[in-house]
Amino acid sequence: MFEKFKSKFNKYVSNDIGIDLGTANTLVYVRGQGIVVNEPSVVAVNQKTGQVVAVGAQAKNMLGRTPSHIVAIKPLVGGVISDFEVTEEMIAYLLRRVEGDSRKILGPRVVVGVPSGVTNVETRAVRDATKNNGAREVYIVEEPMAAAIGIRLPVNEPVGNMIIDVGGGTTDIAVISLGGIVRSKSLKIAGDRFNEDIMSYIRTEFKILIGEKTAENIKIAIGSVVPQDTVMEAAIKGRDLITGLPREVVVTDADIREAISSSVDTLVESVKEVLEITPPEIVADIMQKGAFLVGGGALMRGLDTLLTEYVKIGFTIAEDPLSAVGRGAGIILEDLPKYKEVLIQSEDDLPPKK
Repeated sequence: MFEKFKSKFNKYVSNDIGIDLGTANTLVYVRGQGIVVNEPSVVAVNQKTGQVVAVGAQAKNMLGRTPSHIVAIKPLVGGVISDFEVTEEMIAYLLRRVEGDSRKILGPRVVVGVPSGVTNVETRAVRDATKNNGAREVYIVEEPMAAAIGIRLPVNEPVGNMIIDVGGGTTDIAVISLGGIVRSKSLKIAGDRFNEDIMSYIRTEFKILIGEKTAENIKIAIGSVVPQDTVMEAAIKGRDLITGLPREVVVTDADIREAISSSVDTLVESVKEVLEITPPEIVADIMQKGAFLVGGGALMRGLDTLLTEYVKIGFTIAEDPLSAVGRGAGIILEDLPKYKEVLIQSEDDLPPKK
């Protein structure tokens, strides 16, 4: 009864906000409105004045194109905060944008998604960065758990669920049952690593230097992990390493497959490793219902087919995989008592030692 009253009270006096604090993109969910912000996790800072020039898409457009005194920074590397002050600025911008003129009496309650296996120090950094920007209550949830909730898997039931969240900085592989993560692994192999692989391959094979943004565009345009029905081609413009002059070459989807093959192999092997240490009853559940792919990397052509072939379990790309974690954070906000067990407890939440 008290929890129902508290929920209604919170609805009128504060905003409830869910944040998917991703390496590549940050999504913000507002209770009653859904996902209202989907911006790249990039902040442009003027080093002369220390002021933030731009955040999100506007800042991402500046990557590689700024004068020396303006730096476009990705404050999250590998899914964790690498630049605390810039992350604070980004969170402040997002909260201001979300609350706007609808600021309530109390500060917002915020659920933040973080990669699985983050340390206590990294969790505290996320909690502090959010609280320093006016949040009244901060709850932390592991991203694969939030994603599983976001795609409506029965995480609180005694049934095995498997989810692979291929994000920008990390890939989280998790087996979930009874509101907890039974087995998991977090890899630094994800979208950003694929971009680095492509940049390195183009430099080695074609003697052309390209930037991260070009590598990402080519990955999205023609990237695949298994051969496609038709050959895909795209032109790449960059700087010739021998002459120093601009040059354009045409690459195919086969080139991109070769570039990222080593990273993809590691990802597939890691999925196998997690299954090898998973209790047999849970493996039986996963074999019956299959596993699910979420995150931007889930959209890599043929990844579900490759995993199905090598792991011998059906893999399905979840509906709207990019927003799964954000939606999950929102569902948790809608019913905090139900999902209390899935949240990462802080030292403040633990009972006092006797």
